[in-house]
Amino acid sequence: MSPATDPVAEPAPPALYRDEALLVFDKPAGLLAVPGRGPLKQDCLTARVQRAWPEARVVHRLDEATSGLMVFARGIEMQRHLSRAFELREVHKRYIAMVSGRVDPATGCIDLPLGADWPNRPRQQVDHAHGKPARTRWQVLSYDPIGDSTRLELTPETGRTHQLRVHLMAIGHAILGDALYAPPSIQTRSPRLLLHAGALAFAHPLAGRPALAFESPPPF
Repeated sequence: MSPATDPVAEPAPPALYRDEALLVFDKPAGLLAVPGRGPLKQDCLTARVQRAWPEARVVHRLDEATSGLMVFARGIEMQRHLSRAFELREVHKRYIAMVSGRVDPATGCIDLPLGADWPNRPRQQVDHAHGKPARTRWQVLSYDPIGDSTRLELTPETGRTHQLRVHLMAIGHAILGDALYAPPSIQTRSPRLLLHAGALAFAHPLAGRPALAFESPPPF
C-alpha cells in the first residue's frame, strides 16, 4: 500500500503547542486516540503524530467519538513525568457537552462508582458493589428550549473509562449523539457525540518552567 493510500499516512493536525518536552493537539471526533485491534484500526492520532515526531509518547486518551485536547510527551522521561501528573490528578480538565433535557440545579456533582459491563464490553456501568469511585462536577452554561438540550461544563475529578457518558446517562441527561449509551431518540439528534475536551492545565514537566494552560472551543 502506497503512502498516498495508506490511512496511517494521513498527517497529524497542526500542533497547538510544542517544546522539547511535550506536544499538544486537538483531536477530531471520529479519530482513534491510539491504535485499535486489527489492520483497519491502525489509523489514529498517535500514529499520525509519530510520523512527524517519532519520539512522541502517549500520556492519556480520549474516546474515539470525543474531540478535543490531547497531550503527548517527547520521550520516555517526559512520558513518566506527565503520566504521573495525570495519575495524581494534578492535571485540571474541563469538557463541554450538549445533553438532553433541562439540567437542574445549575451546578452539582455526580458521585457514582463505575465498572465494566463485561457482557457488553466496551460499555461501562454504575456498579455500587464492585465499581471504582468516580466523581464528575457539572455547571450549566445554557439551555435551549427549542431543542430541549443543555450545554454543560464538566470537570471530572477521576478518569474512569466513559465516565462522563455513563454519569450523564445515569442522571437522565444522556449526551446528544452518544451511539453507545443514549437511547435512539437522543443518538439521532447529532451525527457525532457532542462531547469536547476543551481545557487542560498542568505544571510543566521541566523544572523552572511556568505552568501550562490550553483551551479549545467546542466545534458545536
